[in-house]
Amino acid sequence: MEINKLIKTIETKISKNILLENIKIEDKSFLHKSHKNNVKGKYHIKISIKSKQLSSQTKIHSSKLIHSILKEEINLHIHSIQIFIN
Repeated sequence: MEINKLIKTIETKISKNILLENIKIEDKSFLHKSHKNNVKGKYHIKISIKSKQLSSQTKIHSSKLIHSILKEEINLHIHSIQIFIN
């Protein structure tokens, strides 16, 4: 999957399942280019979310929720994911 399509898919899925005030998704794949296990077509994604819904929960619960929403994308297209919630 092309990175811009993946970013749009992530944004759409999260927006449909979580009440958001703001979301920013960045491709940080350049951070993993030299890693031994880096695979072409797998991306490092940084997600910054502003959400009262998520900030009222524990970080573990919020992260688990996002991982469950993005399960397919994580399995197929994401090498690494960073999640920031405020």
